Amino acid sequence: MTIQFLTMSRLTDISQRGIYTDLMRKFRDEGHEVYIVSPRERQFHVATNLSDQDGVHILGVKTLNVQKTNVIEKGLGQVSIEFLFKKAIKKYFKGITFDLVLYSTPPITFSGIIKNIKKNHSAKSYLLLKDIFPQDAVDLEMLKSYGILYHYFRRKEKKLYSLSDYIGCMSPANVKFLLEHNPDISMDKVEVCPNSIKLEPSSEIKEEDKLIIRLRLGIPANAIIFVYGGNLGKPQGVEFLLQVLASNANKNDRFFVIVGSGTEFSRMQSWFDINQPINAKLIPGLPKNKYNELIKVCDVGMIFLDPRFTIPNYPSRLLSYLENKMPILAATDSNTDIGKIAEENGYGFWAISGDLDKFNSYIDKFSSNKELVPEMGLKGYEFLKNNYTVDKTYQIIMQHFSNDVQEIS
Repeated sequence: MTIQFLTMSRLTDISQRGIYTDLMRKFRDEGHEVYIVSPRERQFHVATNLSDQDGVHILGVKTLNVQKTNVIEKGLGQVSIEFLFKKAIKKYFKGITFDLVLYSTPPITFSGIIKNIKKNHSAKSYLLLKDIFPQDAVDLEMLKSYGILYHYFRRKEKKLYSLSDYIGCMSPANVKFLLEHNPDISMDKVEVCPNSIKLEPSSEIKEEDKLIIRLRLGIPANAIIFVYGGNLGKPQGVEFLLQVLASNANKNDRFFVIVGSGTEFSRMQSWFDINQPINAKLIPGLPKNKYNELIKVCDVGMIFLDPRFTIPNYPSRLLSYLENKMPILAATDSNTDIGKIAEENGYGFWAISGDLDKFNSYIDKFSSNKELVPEMGLKGYEFLKNNYTVDKTYQIIMQHFSNDVQEIS
């Protein structure tokens, strides 16, 4: 099959690890021809260009800044990106016939491109639903549910769903939410198709090497290390994270590492500057290799989400925690099922964001029962192997195109 993948993520190197690059390499390795369309935000000063990397074609399209920018530019970027993508596709993919178009949210503004590809190529369409917009913006009070912008984006959202032959959601709660709030969507075309990665060969770090890395990074050798890695923005509910740090200050049996970037990073930095915690460390976003080194010497992975969310979320940072055999500790809204799934399968604990006593009771539990870390971490790794690999995701998507699979094999 010839596949076009549309994404808001900035993909520049197909060999890098990630939920999209891993999946696209899987399609390539299974004999498919893969064409990726990805933004090149203006902040990087790169013109639109097409490159071929290890059998994958990547079309980088110059756009406005669409991530880690102010709300106004982000909104304009989402509105304009369809026009820019469509123009670039017409120029660079001329004469290519596509059998399948894959695309992820955000954004929800690809409906015109999807419609053209389906009409002109008789292609099938598959939506990887990673974000439910504009409801998430309403939850965080960035949009009003009665406003013009909300209704504009809501129409775009419904159009995208109607054009999608299949919709893959990240978890059962996502499926339930989508169907309950969009009764016109057929149940037959909605399924769980989770975030996934290609597993690397397990590389255990020797205890003495772990201690050396910890000392180099300024992390204590004997404490239980709780790490949060990823975006630090409004969706993460940074206020509760700061409450957790403040309520655990001066406790030497635990240490917190916060690593990432985003719109709330400066707020985090200000708190660290003022409070100077002795058992916590704030690190700006790291290159992937440095981040992976850090994760390998930590014990428990933390996940935070704003309690106002009515939509279920499933942050992909979970995967790196599980791959490194770390249990998770999640503080989320009541609708998200990432923590519930962790508890049901024995690899983590969960509290509603804002319930400081319950969240801290789990921190105490890990800190006083160190044997829980490897025990629960191994359960998480096994769950990852059985549910969150690109092999599984590929099978879920391609089961709808069995004739095409047989032709290739």
